[in-house]
Amino acid sequence: MNRKIALRAAVGASAMALALFSTAYVAEATTEEPKDAAPLAKMSHSAAASKLNGAGISITSSGGCSDRNQSNCTSLEQVNSATVDGAITLKGASKCDLTVTGGTETGHASGTYSHWNGYKLDFHMTSCLTNYVKNTFTSIGGNKWQSGSGNVYFDEGNHWDVTFHNCGGCLRGGKG
Repeated sequence: MNRKIALRAAVGASAMALALFSTAYVAEATTEEPKDAAPLAKMSHSAAASKLNGAGISITSSGGCSDRNQSNCTSLEQVNSATVDGAITLKGASKCDLTVTGGTETGHASGTYSHWNGYKLDFHMTSCLTNYVKNTFTSIGGNKWQSGSGNVYFDEGNHWDVTFHNCGGCLRGGKG
Protein backbone atom coordinates (compact mmCIF):
# COMPACT_ATOMS: atom_id res chain seq x y z
CA MET A 1 0.00 0.00 0.00
CA ASN A 2 2.73 2.40 0.89
CA ARG A 3 4.26 1.91 -2.57
CA LYS A 4 0.93 2.86 -4.22
CA ILE A 5 0.69 6.00 -2.13
CA ALA A 6 4.31 6.85 -2.87
CA LEU A 7 3.74 6.20 -6.58
CA ARG A 8 0.60 8.38 -6.62
CA ALA A 9 2.48 11.13 -4.80
CA ALA A 10 5.33 10.93 -7.30
CA VAL A 11 2.93 10.97 -10.27
CA GLY A 12 1.01 13.85 -8.70
CA ALA A 13 4.22 15.80 -8.09
CA SER A 14 5.36 15.17 -11.66
CA ALA A 15 2.01 16.29 -13.03
CA MET A 16 2.12 19.41 -10.86
CA ALA A 17 5.66 20.22 -12.03
CA LEU A 18 4.62 19.73 -15.66
CA ALA A 19 1.58 21.94 -15.17
CA LEU A 20 3.68 24.68 -13.56
CA PHE A 21 6.29 24.44 -16.30
CA SER A 22 3.62 24.58 -19.00
CA THR A 23 1.92 27.57 -17.38
CA ALA A 24 5.23 29.42 -17.05
CA TYR A 25 6.13 28.60 -20.65
CA VAL A 26 2.76 29.80 -21.96
CA ALA A 27 2.96 32.98 -19.87
CA GLU A 28 6.47 33.64 -21.16
CA ALA A 29 5.45 32.96 -24.74
CA THR A 30 2.48 35.32 -24.58
CA THR A 31 4.55 38.26 -23.30
CA GLU A 32 6.89 38.19 -26.28
CA GLU A 33 6.40 40.56 -29.18
CA PRO A 34 4.30 39.14 -31.99
CA LYS A 35 6.37 37.33 -34.57
CA ASP A 36 5.28 39.82 -37.26
CA ALA A 37 6.27 42.91 -35.24
CA ALA A 38 8.92 44.89 -37.06
CA PRO A 39 12.00 45.81 -35.07
CA LEU A 40 12.66 49.51 -34.54
CA ALA A 41 14.50 50.30 -37.76
CA LYS A 42 16.42 53.55 -38.22
CA MET A 43 16.82 55.23 -41.58
CA SER A 44 19.49 57.45 -43.09
CA HIS A 45 18.51 60.96 -44.09
CA SER A 46 18.81 60.16 -47.79
CA ALA A 47 16.70 56.97 -47.57
CA ALA A 48 13.97 58.69 -45.52
CA ALA A 49 13.94 61.78 -47.74
CA SER A 50 13.73 59.61 -50.84
CA LYS A 51 10.82 57.60 -49.43
CA LEU A 52 8.92 60.74 -48.32
CA ASN A 53 9.55 62.53 -51.63
CA GLY A 54 8.40 59.43 -53.49
CA ALA A 55 5.11 59.65 -51.59
CA GLY A 56 4.71 63.34 -52.45
CA ILE A 57 5.81 64.71 -49.07
CA SER A 58 8.12 67.73 -49.21
CA ILE A 59 10.93 68.56 -46.81
CA THR A 60 12.05 72.10 -46.06
CA SER A 61 14.78 73.55 -43.88
CA SER A 62 15.13 77.15 -42.69
CA GLY A 63 18.92 76.74 -43.02
CA GLY A 64 18.78 74.88 -46.32
CA CYS A 65 20.63 71.93 -44.76
CA SER A 66 20.16 68.46 -43.30
CA ASP A 67 22.89 68.34 -40.61
CA ARG A 68 21.46 66.56 -37.55
CA ASN A 69 23.69 68.60 -35.24
CA GLN A 70 22.46 72.03 -36.41
CA SER A 71 19.10 73.26 -35.15
CA ASN A 72 18.36 75.33 -38.27
CA CYS A 73 18.56 72.21 -40.46
CA THR A 74 15.87 69.61 -41.09
CA SER A 75 17.44 66.21 -40.65
CA LEU A 76 15.91 62.77 -41.00
CA GLU A 77 19.07 60.95 -39.94
CA GLN A 78 18.15 58.11 -37.54
CA VAL A 79 14.39 58.61 -37.99
CA ASN A 80 12.33 55.51 -37.26
CA SER A 81 11.03 53.78 -40.38
CA ALA A 82 7.60 53.62 -38.69
CA THR A 83 7.68 57.43 -38.42
CA VAL A 84 8.30 57.78 -42.14
CA ASP A 85 5.59 55.21 -42.88
CA GLY A 86 3.27 57.08 -40.50
CA ALA A 87 3.79 60.32 -42.43
CA ILE A 88 2.98 58.48 -45.65
CA THR A 89 -0.15 57.00 -44.06
CA LEU A 90 -1.17 60.50 -42.89
CA LYS A 91 -0.73 61.90 -46.40
CA GLY A 92 -2.81 59.12 -47.94
CA ALA A 93 -5.59 59.34 -45.36
CA SER A 94 -5.79 63.14 -45.20
CA LYS A 95 -5.28 63.82 -48.92
CA CYS A 96 -3.38 66.95 -47.77
CA ASP A 97 -0.13 68.35 -49.07
CA LEU A 98 2.46 67.69 -46.36
CA THR A 99 5.75 69.45 -45.79
CA VAL A 100 8.18 68.25 -43.11
CA THR A 101 9.71 71.24 -41.33
CA GLY A 102 11.40 69.41 -38.45
CA GLY A 103 12.92 66.01 -37.99
CA THR A 104 15.68 64.48 -35.89
CA GLU A 105 17.91 67.54 -35.68
CA THR A 106 19.07 69.00 -32.39
CA GLY A 107 17.10 71.80 -30.76
CA HIS A 108 13.85 69.98 -29.96
CA ALA A 109 12.67 68.85 -26.52
CA SER A 110 14.28 65.68 -25.23
CA GLY A 111 12.58 62.49 -24.05
CA THR A 112 11.97 58.92 -25.06
CA TYR A 113 9.50 59.76 -27.84
CA SER A 114 11.45 62.76 -29.10
CA HIS A 115 12.53 64.18 -32.42
CA TRP A 116 16.14 63.15 -31.71
CA ASN A 117 15.07 59.54 -31.04
CA GLY A 118 13.22 59.38 -34.36
CA TYR A 119 9.59 59.40 -33.19
CA LYS A 120 8.53 62.92 -34.19
CA LEU A 121 8.16 65.04 -37.26
CA ASP A 122 6.97 68.63 -37.57
CA PHE A 123 4.67 69.51 -40.44
CA HIS A 124 3.88 72.88 -42.00
CA MET A 125 0.53 74.15 -40.68
CA THR A 126 -2.15 74.05 -43.39
CA SER A 127 -5.92 74.35 -43.13
CA CYS A 128 -6.26 70.96 -44.84
CA LEU A 129 -4.11 69.20 -42.21
CA THR A 130 -5.66 71.13 -39.33
CA ASN A 131 -9.19 70.28 -40.43
CA TYR A 132 -8.29 66.63 -40.97
CA VAL A 133 -6.68 66.21 -37.54
CA LYS A 134 -9.36 68.10 -35.60
CA ASN A 135 -12.27 66.42 -37.39
CA THR A 136 -10.84 62.89 -37.45
CA PHE A 137 -8.97 62.31 -34.21
CA THR A 138 -9.90 62.54 -30.52
CA SER A 139 -9.07 65.69 -28.59
CA ILE A 140 -7.00 64.80 -25.53
CA GLY A 141 -6.66 68.38 -24.24
CA GLY A 142 -3.90 70.94 -24.45
CA ASN A 143 -4.12 71.38 -28.24
CA LYS A 144 -3.47 67.65 -28.68
CA TRP A 145 -5.36 65.04 -30.66
CA GLN A 146 -4.80 61.30 -30.71
CA SER A 147 -5.43 58.94 -33.60
CA GLY A 148 -7.00 55.52 -33.12
CA SER A 149 -3.55 53.98 -33.54
CA GLY A 150 -2.13 56.09 -30.70
CA ASN A 151 -0.17 58.70 -32.62
CA VAL A 152 -0.36 62.17 -31.07
CA TYR A 153 -0.85 65.42 -33.00
CA PHE A 154 0.09 68.64 -31.18
CA ASP A 155 -0.97 72.01 -32.61
CA GLU A 156 1.98 74.23 -31.70
CA GLY A 157 0.43 77.29 -33.36
CA ASN A 158 2.73 77.55 -36.37
CA HIS A 159 3.23 73.83 -37.10
CA TRP A 160 1.96 70.35 -36.25
CA ASP A 161 4.26 68.31 -34.00
CA VAL A 162 3.39 64.64 -34.55
CA THR A 163 4.57 61.75 -32.40
CA PHE A 164 4.46 58.52 -34.35
CA HIS A 165 4.29 55.61 -31.93
CA ASN A 166 3.63 53.42 -34.98
CA CYS A 167 2.98 53.74 -38.70
CA GLY A 168 -0.67 54.67 -38.17
CA GLY A 169 -2.26 51.59 -39.68
CA CYS A 170 0.02 51.23 -42.68
CA LEU A 171 0.22 47.92 -44.44
CA ARG A 172 3.34 45.80 -43.91
CA GLY A 173 5.74 45.27 -46.73
CA GLY A 174 5.88 48.89 -47.88
CA LYS A 175 2.44 48.82 -49.47
CA GLY A 176 0.83 51.38 -47.20
